[in-house]
Amino acid sequence: MNYNGIEYNECEEVYPPAEDTFLLIDNLIINETDKVLEIGTGSGVVSISASLKCLEVTSTDINPHAIKCAESNIKLNNRENITVILSDLFENIEDKYDLILFNTPYLPVIEEEHIDDDYSKAWDGGESGREVIDKFIEQAPSYLKKGGKIQLVQSSLSDNEKTLKIFEKMGLKAEITAVEHIFFEDITLITAYK
Repeated sequence: MNYNGIEYNECEEVYPPAEDTFLLIDNLIINETDKVLEIGTGSGVVSISASLKCLEVTSTDINPHAIKCAESNIKLNNRENITVILSDLFENIEDKYDLILFNTPYLPVIEEEHIDDDYSKAWDGGESGREVIDKFIEQAPSYLKKGGKIQLVQSSLSDNEKTLKIFEKMGLKAEITAVEHIFFEDITLITAYK
């Protein structure tokens, strides 16, 4: 498969690139000197795209299948400025970055429909759709350099206004920088500046 010149394979047990992935790729705000961190890399296509425009990328995922998939797609595109790490959010991250990217698990999932497997972690946002988003926003500013940015994808179903308010409370200026309407929701890209 190919998106904007990036070759990739979809992998079992890994969230395939979709509209939300492409929304993030198409709206990256990135500089060539940036050190970039992507949380939840999945197949690695966002990290690969970012790596073409910046100094280096660190890609993480909680799903071991995604780690293998991303590594394989990185190799397929001959990218040598990407490091892949198994990590639950910032658990295994020590550095600070100019840009942090996250296509969040944003779908509201009621307890009875919750499945505890690697694949569903890519989209299961808990009952409010905000379980992982809130945890991420709380931790992310500590890993952001002064003047750095966060670009986060979520759904209108998981309360965009709340995300903007929490970022503000954390001392970051945040705004919606891109929107794509799909079926019954808007997929939203929120950019926050430190």
